Amino acid sequence: MRLQDYDTKTRYRATVRASKRITAVDSHEEVRDILIEVESQEFDVAVGQNIGVLAPGQAEMGQEYHFRLYSIADVPHSTPEGYLQIRICVRRCNTIDEFTGEQYPGVASNYLCDLTRGETLTITGPYGQTFEAPSDPDATLILICAGTGIAPFRAFVKYLYSEACDFKGRVWLFHGGQTGIDLLYRNQEKDDFALYYDRDTFEAFNALSNRPGWSETADWGAAIEDRGEELCRLLSEPTTYVYVAGLEVIRDQLDEVMAEIAGSNQTWFRWKEDLEAEGRWIELLY
Repeated sequence: MRLQDYDTKTRYRATVRASKRITAVDSHEEVRDILIEVESQEFDVAVGQNIGVLAPGQAEMGQEYHFRLYSIADVPHSTPEGYLQIRICVRRCNTIDEFTGEQYPGVASNYLCDLTRGETLTITGPYGQTFEAPSDPDATLILICAGTGIAPFRAFVKYLYSEACDFKGRVWLFHGGQTGIDLLYRNQEKDDFALYYDRDTFEAFNALSNRPGWSETADWGAAIEDRGEELCRLLSEPTTYVYVAGLEVIRDQLDEVMAEIAGSNQTWFRWKEDLEAEGRWIELLY
């Protein structure tokens, strides 16, 4: 679905309650965890969904606003007044003109990263399907993400362990990044997943770039192929579910690695089709 096809007619005013950088100062990436409070008791959103942000557009070009989507990065909670507070994870982006080589700041990301406590913004949504815990409390969940794709899984894992009280299954988290300090919510600045490391059912695996600073491609081969035999066994079980989040390019990267594990492209794509048909392969890509 293209951004221009989203319904943005219903809009809500929100206030920034906190904004914190969650990448180290020596990281070349600035990523912020932003807490906003929606000033409407009618707004509701769930784990796995997105909200839309309407950043100010370029008036000289007749652009009213600049629309972008952001995943919910925590379990939403209500204030005593009944207003919903939600978190989003925002990476400050810049684009490079492929003809001139000039660098331009990303409109929505820089707008959001520059907002301070007390400032307001306009949001829309929510959009997308929720992440639902499988009905089997002993199900195995395989979560695969890169970069800011960790945001919906931060919310999902917290939901599993704090609100889905009957969930006792196994969770494998594969997290891709350029370097260790870029593993959002899992670095020295902020490691929310440390709450789960002592659980026998939770394991996290890093897929770091072979060329930090030069390539944005995570090393899925090393992270996934090392566990290929067990992964194939898990995927063959009817109680295993796979969730994938991040940029769309991750789909092709994973297909390549999984085809190696499965033995051929034909075998893997047939297997993947079955998983999708059974509702056991869920993607949240952008």
